[in-house]
Amino acid sequence: MHPADEFERFRELSENRGWGAEEIAARFGKSAHVVKQRLRLGAVSPKLIQVYRDGGLTMDQLQAFAITDDHDRQEQVFENLSHNREPWIIRRDLTACNVAASDRRAVFVGAEVYTEAGGNIIRDLFTEDRGGFYEDAALLDRLALDKLERTAAEVQEAEGWKWASAYIDWPHAHGMRRTYPQPVELSEEQEAAYEAAQEELERLSAEWQDADADLPPEVDQRLAELEAEIERIDGLRYAYDPDEITRGGVFVVLNHDGEARIERGFIRAEDEAPEPEEAESADGGTIIDGVRVNADGEIIGEDGEYDEDGNHVSALDAEDEEAEEDGKPLSDSLIRDLTAHRTLALRLALGEQPDMALIAVIHALAAQTFYRGGGDAHALEIRPISASLGGHADGIEDTAAAKALADRHAGWAADMPRDVADLWGFIAGLDHASVMALFAHCAAQTVNALKLPWEQNKRHAHATADRLATAVALDMTAHWTPTVRAYFGRVTKAHILDAVREALGDEAAERIADKKKPEMAEAAEQLLAGTGWLPPILRTERPAWLAVDEQPEAPAMEDEPFAVAAE
Repeated sequence: MHPADEFERFRELSENRGWGAEEIAARFGKSAHVVKQRLRLGAVSPKLIQVYRDGGLTMDQLQAFAITDDHDRQEQVFENLSHNREPWIIRRDLTACNVAASDRRAVFVGAEVYTEAGGNIIRDLFTEDRGGFYEDAALLDRLALDKLERTAAEVQEAEGWKWASAYIDWPHAHGMRRTYPQPVELSEEQEAAYEAAQEELERLSAEWQDADADLPPEVDQRLAELEAEIERIDGLRYAYDPDEITRGGVFVVLNHDGEARIERGFIRAEDEAPEPEEAESADGGTIIDGVRVNADGEIIGEDGEYDEDGNHVSALDAEDEEAEEDGKPLSDSLIRDLTAHRTLALRLALGEQPDMALIAVIHALAAQTFYRGGGDAHALEIRPISASLGGHADGIEDTAAAKALADRHAGWAADMPRDVADLWGFIAGLDHASVMALFAHCAAQTVNALKLPWEQNKRHAHATADRLATAVALDMTAHWTPTVRAYFGRVTKAHILDAVREALGDEAAERIADKKKPEMAEAAEQLLAGTGWLPPILRTERPAWLAVDEQPEAPAMEDEPFAVAAE
């Protein structure tokens, strides 16, 4: 009997007699799983079953076609196959328009909601399908966006924001100012509740820390309640300014891990509080920065007007001029002269006090990093510039590294005083470790290791970026993986083969050498998964302080040859 006869026999019993897999399994002495596999094979297009009977397809290839029950699609893929008919290529072509269950949209929506909305999930009974493939990408996008919008509406209603917008991918918030929650004092009742919860948690933990058996359900539940209460009250220690909530908004986006990411505190330019209008004095002058000037820009003093050089222009009696000399402001030229000397002296003094110089530099960086208009609040001519990366790498804002950086920035922003005038005192009051941590964060915001084709004169800057990567022991395997989308689909076949050869050897490269470019890229992604291979541009030279003989617990260099540069 040909194996195909069994497939068709099982399918006939299922369709015509209504037998289930378990009943067929009992009648024929096979497991229910095997019967389900045979039934799936029996559902393959009769044309392909005949090709299998004639020896034109192997069992593995036929199993690959069984990933879908769409006969037209099966036959279309079969007709378009080249001489290379590896099962993984057949599965890839059959699911090319589908979404893997590991995709963040599928994780967020969930299989149950998707299928209830009419979506179909393709399952592969012959390999580990990791949840299958979602056939309708448009439906999945709609369901994901609907869920994000519900979350956005809930946040807006609960917290009172002016607006809340939902996106699958992180939008660019150009032109918006970001505000952060500020420390607030808890009420006496809240502090008392916090202390009571802490004390009870510590008492229960001490009582049951040596228990051999599992905690009683009521104790376990109480511990969870106490931890939740402590976390809730801790969350009250920081709050957004109510005025900024009424003018600001929230973005709800789909994070890389399939969770909703809520980013608060964005204020559009048109929603900014208007600048205070310049007050007009009783004598018709205008008060600017506490000084009265007339319509021609001339300073109005208590005794009249002065020109732009500070010279008195009011009509005074000759005998009164000498009496008024004491109140005359200094001329601009003299002010420039004196402050130039002061600047020189400050440069000399600051250069002799490294600790204070560090505070001054951090103040200049932090004022411009965390405050709108902070560029005029510092005395050092230092300008932190942070190059935008979103236009150079698609989806980079949704990566784990981007989220970690945003969280670190938000943590510092929440601790900053509301008024930039108080920033110096805040920094000066930090302990040394916190000062250095703030300095590191502000400096890190300015890192630019981009290589742009129109910047041909940055050879030394690129070399410095390489030295910096070595100094911080940068391991790009923690932040980047070679995939078709990220790398193999964007390089030549020669580059793909070089990567496979370097990671796995000549034999592995030869096995895919005759494939077409798309097939080769897919194969390379699967082959190099988990190897730690990196293209040369992402490799980091191992720093001397990470020498193997100094840290025996670290894996030998040859065990992870791609996280650092080869010799």
